[in-house]
Amino acid sequence: MKSGTNITIGLIVAALLALAAVGGYWAGQQGAGDPAARVAAGNSESGTNAGTANQLLYYRNPMGLPDTSPVPKKDSMGMDYIPVYAAEAGDEAAPANQVKISTDKVQKLGVRTEAASMKAINKTVRAAGRIEPDERRVYIIAPKFEGYVERLHVGATGQAVAKGQPLFEVYSPELVSAQREYAIAAQGVLALKGAQSEAQDGMKQLAESSLTRLKNWDISEQQVKALAKSGETRRTMTFRSPVSGIVTEKKALQGMRFMPGDMLYQVADLSSVWVFADVFEQDIALVKSGAKAKIKINAYPGQEFEGIVTYVYPTLKSETRTVQVRVELPNPGQLLKPGMFAQVELAVAARENTVTVPVSAVIDSGTRRIVLVQVKEGRFEPREVTLGARSNDYVEVLDGVKDGELVVIAANFLIDAESNLKAALGNFGHAEHGAGAKKGEPAPASASGAGHKAAGKVDAIDDKAGKISINHGPVASIKWPAMTMEFKVANNALLSGLTPGAAVAFEFVERGPGEWVITAIKPDAKTGTSAVGAPVVTPRAGN
Repeated sequence: MKSGTNITIGLIVAALLALAAVGGYWAGQQGAGDPAARVAAGNSESGTNAGTANQLLYYRNPMGLPDTSPVPKKDSMGMDYIPVYAAEAGDEAAPANQVKISTDKVQKLGVRTEAASMKAINKTVRAAGRIEPDERRVYIIAPKFEGYVERLHVGATGQAVAKGQPLFEVYSPELVSAQREYAIAAQGVLALKGAQSEAQDGMKQLAESSLTRLKNWDISEQQVKALAKSGETRRTMTFRSPVSGIVTEKKALQGMRFMPGDMLYQVADLSSVWVFADVFEQDIALVKSGAKAKIKINAYPGQEFEGIVTYVYPTLKSETRTVQVRVELPNPGQLLKPGMFAQVELAVAARENTVTVPVSAVIDSGTRRIVLVQVKEGRFEPREVTLGARSNDYVEVLDGVKDGELVVIAANFLIDAESNLKAALGNFGHAEHGAGAKKGEPAPASASGAGHKAAGKVDAIDDKAGKISINHGPVASIKWPAMTMEFKVANNALLSGLTPGAAVAFEFVERGPGEWVITAIKPDAKTGTSAVGAPVVTPRAGN
């Protein structure tokens, strides 16, 4: 009885062991087919040994797009998403659309931030201008009768004259005849005081017509009264300056004959002048009549003249894409000379209280504008912004940044390069001219840096496009082989002094996907010949 019971118990234990083995095999097969399960199991096993440093957080898009996944997957090009671990992301995982940089590196890069704030955008419009006389203060002396210049009292252009000062004397037979006619008519009126009214009326009409003729010839009232009183005609007539000013033009010559309407003198009152400023088309909407203007003249360094905008002309010069703006300003001491060049500054109010950031905070690629916002210490988020009015130091942000948010105002280009570099590490593997870290391998040493160093020889230079082709040696930091490829330069001044065939050492960054930009370059006599004869590799589109 007891032996039968033992046999039964033994059979039950053997069956349970067999079921446990089958269950373990099935679970193992399921885990082998599910990478997430393998990773989870690995995390579970390493939790005791390595702590949370190797904990898998998520999988990020290999092309740097803001797309993450909790499980392994492939993108549209068939590339595996890249795992992100706690040790790589820090104590707290950063979203895929943010850039995390260590505090030490932030200090080394010289990153500075400033809070976006509500400000009034006050802009100063600057324009080139020139001094011109006030057209309303320019006078022309032109006799209305035929005659001859008898005598000149003012004989030179540029001479200052006072109001009423004699300019010249003229002789005219018509003038002498008109004076005699008036003198006879005036005497006839006196002689016919006791005659019939009809005769008196006729003589009065003759005297009045003669007087009107003289007045129409601009004979002064004083000369007319003297003529009526004495009855004596004068052989010459004196023309006087109608205003105090400067003789800007003189055509009268001693003894010359003139015809009715000929301009003999031009006098300009320069106590007030105009400045014509050429304002560019994009700024003209900000300029209004009544705005204050500051004028600077090269002849008087350190001295400013203040004026008022009195008129904005309705036409645009197509050659220069500018609109003329007229500024009126007083000219004490006549320091401002017509024809002088001037620098005009027009203070205009573009916007009242609006969200603004420093101009240096904006990274402008030509197609979009990016601002780096500091979300937390050492963590930055690039945001595309819509900009509005701009002053000298600040720019209005219509969308993308809120009041009080910290924006990067210094070293933002280096952070942007760092961001693009990290985002591009995933797709280096399928590029012909470089391979990044493969799955399971450590990232290159430069993955956390902002630039790379290389040496080679200049193959070709394109000054207009700001590009240079270099036959360079291997670049270990991003696992590039020796090749010839084209780079952009951060500033065309970097190309100065370089010629094809010159040996150079240079530093470069990836400003955008496939956009390699040289930030420093200098002649390098130590460069060997390893780069010479390297295969010419043409990067694929997008690299």
